[in-house]
Amino acid sequence: MEYYEGSFDSIVGDLVAGNRVPAVISDEEYGWIISISYPYKSESGELLGYVCADISMDSVVRDRQNYLLSTLLILAGVTAVFAVLYYVLFNYVFVRPIKRMSGAAAEFVSGGRDGEFSSSIATLSVRSRDELRLLCDSLKRMELNIREYVNNLREVTAEKERIGAELDVARHIQSSMLPCIFPAFPERREFDIYATMTPAKEVGGDFYDFFMVDERHLAIVMADVSGKGVPAALFMVIGKTLIKDHTTPGRDLGEVFGEVNRLLCESNSEGLFITAFEGVLDLGTGEFRFVNAGHEMPFIGRKNTFRAEKIRPGFVLAGMEEMRYRAGVLQLNEGDKLFEYTDGVTEATDAGNGLYGMERLERVLCAHGADTPQEICEAVKRDIDAFVKDAPQFDDITMLCLEFRQKTPGIKEEEQ
Repeated sequence: MEYYEGSFDSIVGDLVAGNRVPAVISDEEYGWIISISYPYKSESGELLGYVCADISMDSVVRDRQNYLLSTLLILAGVTAVFAVLYYVLFNYVFVRPIKRMSGAAAEFVSGGRDGEFSSSIATLSVRSRDELRLLCDSLKRMELNIREYVNNLREVTAEKERIGAELDVARHIQSSMLPCIFPAFPERREFDIYATMTPAKEVGGDFYDFFMVDERHLAIVMADVSGKGVPAALFMVIGKTLIKDHTTPGRDLGEVFGEVNRLLCESNSEGLFITAFEGVLDLGTGEFRFVNAGHEMPFIGRKNTFRAEKIRPGFVLAGMEEMRYRAGVLQLNEGDKLFEYTDGVTEATDAGNGLYGMERLERVLCAHGADTPQEICEAVKRDIDAFVKDAPQFDDITMLCLEFRQKTPGIKEEEQ
């Protein structure tokens, strides 16, 4: 039997012609029914009538709807069951191990902040043999590496603290070796002197010194040892001691530096050298004898105006054996000043690597030409700090200022 789904009116033409029509399933005016029409004819073929039957489809439609609904409910239930099983399985296989590893890592880090790491990661166990197992093994290796790194770091930190304490002691020892009590000679009215050193590290290679050679002669020393840190500081101690020990009354300063150079070369396994300037002022005459071993030119202040003295430097100390040094002489008048320094002053750099320079130093000295030696040194240090600002200090900053106030009274003309 053929079926035709649609309006019954669409096949009326076939009925009038006496043709057989298929079953009609309709949901329009008469509801869900099956209408069957079959022509009844005589033997001669004359149409006598139709045999028609209508069968209600409501029960069929309800059964179909119930079937579809049941199928959907079953599918939804099966899907929900599978979803729950998937969630439980996923949580058990993936989420729980990851949470355990995350918690163990957090506990490990928290214990590290308190100074003692826990063994939470080491006790982790993952039964799977997939990427989670690899991740767990990686965490365990990471824990071992971190423990080893932290232990090494603690040892290094303890060693640095020990070395820092020793360097701090060395810095105090070094500072105590340099004259640091001012006024240095309060009983002497002939001169005023002030010096200061700011090391770039815990201990530096720069040094200064001043001492009375005898009652009439004042010696000043300014020097810079190559390198920084403990080796330079130790070499500084040797150099300072040798210069002072060999500066004796009446001895030529060129000979002093020649002997000091020879002795330094004998004990210079580190290959260090010293640039140094030494001068001896005759307090009775103002005569200033000096020797320069590769050091910066001093500034001489006359009538409150400073100018760099054109002095040809000799070779550095401890650079080459059997070097000869020639002494020079300057005349200081009453009221004149001398400013000596190391290259850490003129080579101080700002954040843009600009140099402080000789010209700026000269301007500051001239601006404070009438001040005392201490005020002059402090003014220069303030100007350097203002220039470099927050830039790190790479070299020691050392300076010394001497003012010749008056000649020693009571010296006869022939003695001068």
